[in-house]
Amino acid sequence: MQAASLAPGAGWQWVRDGLALFRLQPMAMFTWALTVGFMVLVASILAPIGPLLFVAGMPAITVMTLEACRAIEQGHTVLPLRLFGVLKAPGLFKKLAAMGVLYVAAVLVAGLAAFLPFADGLSEAMSGLSSDDVGAVLAAMRAPIALFGIFYVIIAGLFWHAPALVAWHRLGIRKALFFSGIACWRNKGAFLMYGATWLLVVLALELGGSLLEAVGMSPTISGLIQMPFNFAAAAVLYCSFYPTYTSVFGPPPAPASGNGS
Repeated sequence: MQAASLAPGAGWQWVRDGLALFRLQPMAMFTWALTVGFMVLVASILAPIGPLLFVAGMPAITVMTLEACRAIEQGHTVLPLRLFGVLKAPGLFKKLAAMGVLYVAAVLVAGLAAFLPFADGLSEAMSGLSSDDVGAVLAAMRAPIALFGIFYVIIAGLFWHAPALVAWHRLGIRKALFFSGIACWRNKGAFLMYGATWLLVVLALELGGSLLEAVGMSPTISGLIQMPFNFAAAAVLYCSFYPTYTSVFGPPPAPASGNGS
């Protein structure tokens, strides 16, 4: 596998390309965003096992999302619920499930590695916690959270392209993780721009909700008004995953039957 090295401005272009894909079939991708949101809701209800299962299923969800984007690019109509048929490819679901379990394990290990060295300081801060002063706890959390953030960025790079490489190029999990990590490192500037762009989008959405409440609207009504915009932004985000792959590794191979298109 040969990963292209792109300029930092490619991160902004990925967002634009994702928006262009979304505009081709907005209702299909909006429905897919709702479907993923429903899975998140169910996972939260089934806590603590549900969230772990959802995180383990993220590689499979990523592949279904990318298949939807490929179908849109090729002019096929996307039926969101049929995207689950993508996982019927021989051996694919087993590989993606194994990758999901590995992802969960990596995140848990990163969390332990980040927080255990600071356990005594956190315990001391928590023991003196009061409702009026949480400054000590926040100060104690600063270092482990920063360390976990560094670990998670590394993990995210290893797993970013890995589901597509497994699904579309039939790579083994170890090779897929390796090539994904190399690709993300070569394009770290582009991913930094990509992340910054989406951070601004999130902040803009939060600002919109705050403005609605500032003019006297109740949080419930404000949330209901904001919800469609949140899901639309999520749909564009999912669409933008596709150009992060195609601009680095090139167009995916021809789809197999049952891709949900």
